[in-house]
Amino acid sequence: MILLITNKEDVPPTLVIERLTERGIPFFRLNTESLLTDYEFSWWNDSRGCDFHIRCIQNGLEVRGSAITAIWDRRPEQPKELPVKSTPEIDKHNLAEALGFLVFLRYYLKDIPSIGSIAGDRPAASKMLQYRIAHQVGFNLPESRYSNSRRAIMALAERSPYLLLKPIESNDIWDEDNMQDYVFYSQKVPSESLADVPDEAFTQTVTFAQNYVEKDFELRVTVVGEKVFACRIDSQALTDDTGKIDWRQGYEHGMKQTAFNLPEGIADKCREYLRCLGLNFGCFDFIVTPSGEFVFLECNPNGQWLWVEDATGLKIAEAIADFLSSCDMNK
Repeated sequence: MILLITNKEDVPPTLVIERLTERGIPFFRLNTESLLTDYEFSWWNDSRGCDFHIRCIQNGLEVRGSAITAIWDRRPEQPKELPVKSTPEIDKHNLAEALGFLVFLRYYLKDIPSIGSIAGDRPAASKMLQYRIAHQVGFNLPESRYSNSRRAIMALAERSPYLLLKPIESNDIWDEDNMQDYVFYSQKVPSESLADVPDEAFTQTVTFAQNYVEKDFELRVTVVGEKVFACRIDSQALTDDTGKIDWRQGYEHGMKQTAFNLPEGIADKCREYLRCLGLNFGCFDFIVTPSGEFVFLECNPNGQWLWVEDATGLKIAEAIADFLSSCDMNK
């Protein structure tokens, strides 16, 4: 039995569910925002050990913890639905207790083969840890700094004509007054321009800066178990500058995305990178320079992949179904 932990609005699991159904592999979908309204559940321990049971009230499907062979910890949300409303304080408490149960349950399942992991994904999202592992496996990397020190950032600027400034955690700001979402994209800035920036611009926050790496094109590499899928992103071919620095801005400007034959040496390093972190899935971003050098930027341990399959026809959903199915067959 495969456990899929996600939410009602999550679309990508549909393709994988179709393939699991075709193969006759049983699965159970847990939409976590509805934990208290759509499910009846119980976890226990006694003299025989520990186990749990969940039943979907809507369709009658059930899962027992001891029967789970693989997990896709996809896009869980905090519980937010209640069968009966009470006071705001009590409702908040009840939802917090449900969230606590859900978090504990996901940690309880951490040793079952999985794509996505509550135990592994958050630590693996640290760019600092990512770069240590990337050094270890032999990737080429941009020189990077995290600092609230003007001196540290300026030392990096002295060695590169341009810097790339990136958000660390907060990718956007919601302007309540104007009902507008301001998204922070990566910014290329002339290093010499930093001389005019006041000191407080450095000391009041943490700056994440890298030396800017010139691009021929970019890659999104999706790894599922041992299978590797590479998508070439021709951000530099855009006639509009929008998207050349941060390719996410190029979607509405005709940016071309195609399947790419990744050198096996790079594919092997991607696999080794995930093994170092104990992960079975990851979405890697690379720059390929005009001289043909592959430069590692980051790896999202639970990244989006459906857009790659839609753009290139690469069979990522099938690979996910293969991985989950193999765990079920090997038990």
